[in-house]
Amino acid sequence: MKKKVLLNGVGRIGKIILRLLNKNDTFEIVSINEINPYIKNIVYSINHDSTYGNIEDKFKVLKDNYIENNSSKIKILNHSCLKEIDLKDIDIIIDASGKKEDRNILQNLDVEAIFLTHPNTNADINLILGVNEKKLDIKKHKVISTSSCNATALLPALNLLKKEKGIFCGDIVTIHPLLNHQRVLDGSFVGSATRDVECNFEFGRSSTQNIIPNKTTTIEACSYICPEINAELISSSSLRVPTDTVGAINVTLFTEELCSKEEVISIFEEYEKNQTFPIMLNNYEPLVSSDFKKENKTTIIDHRYTDVKNNRMIKLLLWYDNEWGYASKVVEILKYYQDIKKG
Repeated sequence: MKKKVLLNGVGRIGKIILRLLNKNDTFEIVSINEINPYIKNIVYSINHDSTYGNIEDKFKVLKDNYIENNSSKIKILNHSCLKEIDLKDIDIIIDASGKKEDRNILQNLDVEAIFLTHPNTNADINLILGVNEKKLDIKKHKVISTSSCNATALLPALNLLKKEKGIFCGDIVTIHPLLNHQRVLDGSFVGSATRDVECNFEFGRSSTQNIIPNKTTTIEACSYICPEINAELISSSSLRVPTDTVGAINVTLFTEELCSKEEVISIFEEYEKNQTFPIMLNNYEPLVSSDFKKENKTTIIDHRYTDVKNNRMIKLLLWYDNEWGYASKVVEILKYYQDIKKG
């Protein structure tokens, strides 16, 4: 029997998770909780997407706040807090709302597990495939964070190089597509409760006309999973750019052990050949960001720019689809969780 899923939030990530699970043999989304009160608008935004295109099997609105297509019939809810929802027929919650819910509320929900699509220190575990999935204990870990798109892309590479060569120090710059909380044209400052942003002047500037520098929580999110990879070891910053999806990370690392460019490439090639999950992809083609749109692998090493200086300094360029790729990893984590549960 399929696991019954409540999807909390159908924003950018929630919509893709819905698409990915629409014809899944293991999981069935039976309810969506969304703060948008207009069900016709919810269906419209699910069916039509400027970034990934329209879905073929479109949903339509039924009576009693249900929506339906040829694969699914889903109840639409409109609650501000998960504790308000009747969960008697729900096995799993995927919280793609971005809201930082109270830990006690989450722990007391009568479901098997809650998956949070953001880094969260109050989760029972923050999990990135290829790094710490073996630490998942389904008897102890009920609230599971699937981390962030940036950390999901970066940490498998950092963790691998740390094991193979050691990291003395480093720096990363994320080149990130624009997001919904930014302005299209210049306006007042931006605040975002779900992103812990109280007052950001730069995000009040036009996201379509500027490269906007900003701080990033990428390394902080990595530290929730690998405490030794933290802001004391690696500095970080971010540039928001006027593209719709696919991010890049410029990585500079100084290693504890000597290494060569050929050796670094070999480490990544060997990992890709033997990986358990679809995580790493080694690229040598002359590609640009849009070529990686809808790519489900999330640590894409562009070896045209891999380099080593003085046998100590590694330069890397990573690509990742920050929406589709990340949502794919959320679904992979769900599958991994269920495989453990089956034994």
